[in-house]
Order: sequence, then structure tokens, then C-alpha cells
Amino acid sequence: MRSSNFSLLTLLRLFSRPKSLFDDIAQGKWSAPAVFFGGSLWIALLPPVFAFVGASNFGWSFGTGAPLFLSTRELMSVSIGYYLALLFGFVSASIVSQWMAMTYGAQRALGAHFALITVAASPLALASIAHLYPQLMINFLVFVPALAWSLYLLYWGLPIALETNREQGMLMASSLVAYLLVAAVSLLGITVVLWTYGIGPRVWI
Repeated sequence: MRSSNFSLLTLLRLFSRPKSLFDDIAQGKWSAPAVFFGGSLWIALLPPVFAFVGASNFGWSFGTGAPLFLSTRELMSVSIGYYLALLFGFVSASIVSQWMAMTYGAQRALGAHFALITVAASPLALASIAHLYPQLMINFLVFVPALAWSLYLLYWGLPIALETNREQGMLMASSLVAYLLVAAVSLLGITVVLWTYGIGPRVWI
């Protein structure tokens, strides 16, 4: 098993040779910190940066009403929170994936799980370029196919990358998706509670 390096250039193979990318995850010796600092950290930076730039210039538009503008300080707070939430998602999903691997016959080093989650999340990170024009419907139309691509990569690539059979891989991928859905709903709930107690930007819609 050879030692492997992970960088943003590695992700370019998603567009040309995705199968070889998952093969490399399976065959390589991946360091979790190297994958996190070489790829995950930078991929997660794209959505909050695009959101900050777009909201600064155009405001958020949720329909036919006037766009919602926040102060620079509030936008910075929201963007930092967005970034931290995404990093938590990367780290927690990778740890949960490693924990699930024993159940589904795919026991692997944590670095391989970091690499898999980073690759599967990349289409959503790239789709966040839609945040440059933060109109709700436009973002929805961009993110739906990106989400489909990410799910395809997860369901198709997990059995290859973690060296398990197709049936076990599908069950494990479904369990990961369920965890991410629960985490997302929990995050929304925490956000509502914080806003209820006056912690967060002052938003009137």
C-alpha cells in the first residue's frame, strides 16, 4: 500500500477519470490530516466565500420581494458560521463513516474515509458558485443536479474506495446520507434556537 498525497489537483480527476480516483483511495495510504488540510479545508471554503461576495453585492432574494441585505459584520459572522458548519460536516461524516465501516465489512483507515467524503462533496462545493448571485430559485436549480452528482459518487464510489461489495456499499452509503440529513436538521434547529435568543444577525423578512 503506497503513501498518497491529496490536493485540489487530485479532485480534477472527477471530470476525467473518476473510477481511477476511487481506485487510488482504495489502494493508497491516506493520512487524515493530509487529506483534511490538502483538500477538505479548501473545498469547504468555497461556499462561504461565494456567499459572502454574492450577498455583499446583491443581497439574498427569497422571492418577489426586495433582496435582504446584511451588514458586512453580520455577513462575516454568517460566513464564518457556514464554514465551521461545513468543516464539522466533513470531519463528523468521515468519523461516522469509519465507525460504520466495521458493520459493512469495509474497515479502512480514517484517511480513506476523509478522501471519500471530500470527493463525494466536491460537486456541491463547486455548485456553490451559484451563491455569487444569491437568488433562491437559481441556487435551487443549480444545487439539485449537484446533489444528484454527489449522491451518485457516494453510492458508486464507496464500494470501490472502501473495498466492500456493492450491496453492503449501498447500505453504508444510505446510512451516511441518513446521518447527514439528521445533522442538517439538527443544525437548523440549533440555528432557530440561537436566533430566538438573539444570537445571530438581525433578519427581518
